[in-house]
Amino acid sequence: MVAELFAAPPADPTTDPALEEVARLFHAQISPLRLHPGAALAVYRDGRLVLDLTGGWADSQRAEPVGPDTLFYLFSGTKPLVSVALHQQIERGRAGLDDPVAAHWPAFGQNGKERVTLRHVLSHRGGFPTTPPDLPPSRWSDLDAVLSTIAAMPPEYEPGTISAYHWVSQQWVCAELVRRLDGRPIQVYLREEITGPLGMCDTYLGMPPDEEHRLVKLHATDGTDAQGIETLRALDGSWFHRLVVPGGSGVSTARDMARFYAAIAVGGALDGARLLRPETVARLLTIQVDGAVDPTFDVPARRCLGFELGGLDVPKRQWAGATSTARTFWHGGFGTSTYWGDPDLGLAFAFLTNGIRRDETGATARRDLSDAARSVAC
Repeated sequence: MVAELFAAPPADPTTDPALEEVARLFHAQISPLRLHPGAALAVYRDGRLVLDLTGGWADSQRAEPVGPDTLFYLFSGTKPLVSVALHQQIERGRAGLDDPVAAHWPAFGQNGKERVTLRHVLSHRGGFPTTPPDLPPSRWSDLDAVLSTIAAMPPEYEPGTISAYHWVSQQWVCAELVRRLDGRPIQVYLREEITGPLGMCDTYLGMPPDEEHRLVKLHATDGTDAQGIETLRALDGSWFHRLVVPGGSGVSTARDMARFYAAIAVGGALDGARLLRPETVARLLTIQVDGAVDPTFDVPARRCLGFELGGLDVPKRQWAGATSTARTFWHGGFGTSTYWGDPDLGLAFAFLTNGIRRDETGATARRDLSDAARSVAC
């Protein structure tokens, strides 16, 4: 079954002017613009892969090129996979969106978090965005320590009042809810219920050591800021990608991630593999936050239940394209990765790089690529 999912090759971009323009912009960002050492991009249209591009260097120091099987860090692009896992549990009647988290995880209801609901968590309104200082990355491999710390932390905001982006704390809650509702650890659940059925053979949460040779090396660019440098230094030589961190340690390919977004964009199922029922997708895409300023980023945000939403006239929030709408669901990842789906256009898009850019140039480049891809539906 899995082998059959990719039996049809993507369209030839040279025969489609819109696809050709996406390919031109993609390759120009690698050379001559040199925005990233290497990258991969994939586009689905009406449930079919129509563009699958790779280029540049996976490791510039070793002169290893990016290839079709090269794996990229997802960072926060991991979050929607875990959110969809929780939506599956809600769809199966094991929990409700407005259930308190503590109804399923009693220890979580400490220090003012007893009113936090699943809806709050999925829309970054749980009130606990900052990872506690006593939970540094060096402790993230100890799940018991992680869960006890998250359960005990007090909220920074009254639950349900402020949508502040939760860096990693939110998805540990989602993953623990899935485990308590279903019984399987999140990495097993994702493989058996989402990535496996959908044929996402190159997507891992907790990457096996024998796949290490396929993973890109992260590179600083001229658009890397102080936070980017700090993160790169922290990751240098680390095994972060082998950890199960539901908010950030996934690895994948552009082809796999575009496929995930395509399944949702066409109603929750692709090639016979159903992730969600259409009514669940409709509920997932319901606007929960619309234009409120997110104090984590100090920019307006539009959010549904597990994704960002497009259509905001704010350059910093246009990764899914300046022509995106409130129906365009998307997410990004540290550095430069961008993923989105649009049910009205029948499109899905994934762009992954190994160059860390946190500047206006990088944001503009993501926007332009997304807008070019959106024209594929015209």
